[in-house]
Amino acid sequence: MSGDFVPIDGAGVTKKVAIIQSNYIPWKGYFDAINKVDEFILFDDVQFTRRDWRNRNIIKSPQGPLWLTIPVSVKGKYHQKIKDTLITGTDWSQKHWQTIKQCYARAPYFKDYHDVFEELYLGANETSLSPVNHRFLEAICQLLGIQSRITWSMDYALADGKTERLISLCQQAGATEYVSGPAARVYIQEELFAEAGIALSYMEYSGYPEYSQLYPPFEHAVSVIDLIFNTGKAATSYMLSFP
Repeated sequence: MSGDFVPIDGAGVTKKVAIIQSNYIPWKGYFDAINKVDEFILFDDVQFTRRDWRNRNIIKSPQGPLWLTIPVSVKGKYHQKIKDTLITGTDWSQKHWQTIKQCYARAPYFKDYHDVFEELYLGANETSLSPVNHRFLEAICQLLGIQSRITWSMDYALADGKTERLISLCQQAGATEYVSGPAARVYIQEELFAEAGIALSYMEYSGYPEYSQLYPPFEHAVSVIDLIFNTGKAATSYMLSFP
């Protein structure tokens, strides 16, 4: 596990934490972020953003990239939080599974993972988005051998201020280092992390190797299930956080 505690000159231990909104069957970089830390906090106390990764992702199809979208209730709910976002309808999971089977039946390792994903989809009876995302994240982490602890921002007290809130969550989780997504560079007040004595680092998503993928041209920014179905147990060799 990449996030095992490591003694610092006998003075204590290090603990890396990342804080990111839950996504639906996200791309491989999301799972690299999970694997790089000891605790991965799902930040679902923030506003649900439409046409984003929270309730949808992309797979490959013979006709090109294809969106799989979980239908959610958004009408008139402009400020609802991710954790409060409700799923509309009950047949989305069956439809997604049928589409995945049609698109990946010819993938080399689809049969190896067919039963796992069929159970994941057909057993997805949750009525809220956050638990569904968590369901898939936990299962895919297990398939990839990722042992990092996944928790919720709802488990902690939330402070005011973007950077202050992140620092407070890190402090409550006992973090010595915060691993941030690269897009946060535009708003994170790095000096506040320094003042709090918490190291700050950023994920780097460049340099991913290509793998044998159905339906050229190659596309990195697709759900991690594409990587799993096409490479099987070798999936982690095409990621950046594994030895």
